[in-house]
Amino acid sequence: MYTLEDKGPSVPKKAFIVGVALDGQSVDEVEEHLDELEALIISCGGSVVGRALQRRRVPDAGTFIGSGKAKEIGEAAKALESEIIIFDDDLTASQVKKLEKTSDSAVMDRSSVILEIFARRARTREARTQVELARLNYLLPRLTRRWSHLSRQVGGIGVRGGEGESQLEADRRMLRQRIQRLKKELKKIEKTRGVQRHSRRDVPVVALAGYTNAGKSTLFNRLTGGDVYAKNQLFATLDSRLRRGALAPQRMVIFADTVGFIRKLPHHLVSSFRSTLEEITEADLVLHVIDRSHPAWREQYQVAREVLEDLGVSSEETLLVYNKIDLLGDASPFLPGEHGSDTTLAVSATTGEGLDTLKATLAQRLFQGDQVSFGPPPSALPQSDSDSP
Repeated sequence: MYTLEDKGPSVPKKAFIVGVALDGQSVDEVEEHLDELEALIISCGGSVVGRALQRRRVPDAGTFIGSGKAKEIGEAAKALESEIIIFDDDLTASQVKKLEKTSDSAVMDRSSVILEIFARRARTREARTQVELARLNYLLPRLTRRWSHLSRQVGGIGVRGGEGESQLEADRRMLRQRIQRLKKELKKIEKTRGVQRHSRRDVPVVALAGYTNAGKSTLFNRLTGGDVYAKNQLFATLDSRLRRGALAPQRMVIFADTVGFIRKLPHHLVSSFRSTLEEITEADLVLHVIDRSHPAWREQYQVAREVLEDLGVSSEETLLVYNKIDLLGDASPFLPGEHGSDTTLAVSATTGEGLDTLKATLAQRLFQGDQVSFGPPPSALPQSDSDSP
């Protein structure tokens, strides 16, 4: 049968990672991106044995980093017994081929790692279908003779290259057919989801969205009394989860926990997960959860905000929730001139701090006119005199 494991190289145990600081990027910014790439590799069960960072005005068309640098990195990776070199930027099939030849090492890019994580974490039929579609769309333009064994893995698809047709052309045709089948299957799933949404229209829906590992699942469990898997790990949750929660007596809402976002998220993945992400677009209110303790929280906020805008979610439909404030110590989560309001709140999903105010704010926005009180009003939250940390 056709399996995900045959779509390309998986992440080996030992990796050497490479980042490139282009015009407008600081070295510190790229180093932080490499830290995140390392966390992704660890999520795949691998480890990072070394890293390299290069400054360039623009990427090299042939090898992204230049042939001399590619050879240098290949030698460094071999010295550290690395099994693969992984770039933090997307590479073309031609660049991968030239890099592998120049560095004498297997090469992957960041998108490949993210897709690998999604493939390993997918549990439901919907998630597995969405991930496979994304991986095939990613693979199709990058297909080379390295994967020319695919036709022997298909089983009943019935693709046979005609006389004179190259194996590579047959493999491409096979993948296109499989992509079409997966798209049809997802349309059926989307139709089922649409029926389910229609059946719960009488109950407000609140979707939790944001950067991966911002604490959405932990907050979801706090708001619903649920036990959704929550771990300090990138992409711990892939499948959207729905559960009822009470904001006040007789005031129930449905909370939706959704897949997290990340910088440089493969666009094929966003497209394939459309049916899952529609839980966000169809919600009455979106909680944009932000890990306020993270050093790069502003960038993470911006990345998630851009994805939400691409999905058609306006800022008016969004409530910003600064999470993990228990990790800030005595520092205020709010910026100078910013304070708690009906559009920005601060909580700790771990300790429960600020949850009463969050529930009260949700009740006031979703059930206007109701007198609901869980604690101090949002305006009573502390204002900040400094930007920290």
